[in-house]
Amino acid sequence: MTPDLIYGATGIAVFAIGLIGALCAQDRLRRVLALKLCSVGAGFILVVGAWRIPPADPDPVPHALVITGIVVMVSATAVALALIRRLHTLEAEDDD
Repeated sequence: MTPDLIYGATGIAVFAIGLIGALCAQDRLRRVLALKLCSVGAGFILVVGAWRIPPADPDPVPHALVITGIVVMVSATAVALALIRRLHTLEAEDDD
């Protein structure tokens, strides 16, 4: 087995685990974390796709997409966590 095949299979497995978690989880926080795991798996697959045999230069476009994806992932996670907290506060007020 070549390293790129191992890393690619690992990226697909991480994405699949996150997708299953996002579809099956009932808790909002677990869904956010599962979607974050999907994003990590997708980024891993893009990095593996940019890999070339060592004398050749790697493709910089997938690497730039992964860096941009990390920034977007952190921002989206922050917004999702803020929304979850607000929903939790509103649900607690309704119970009173």
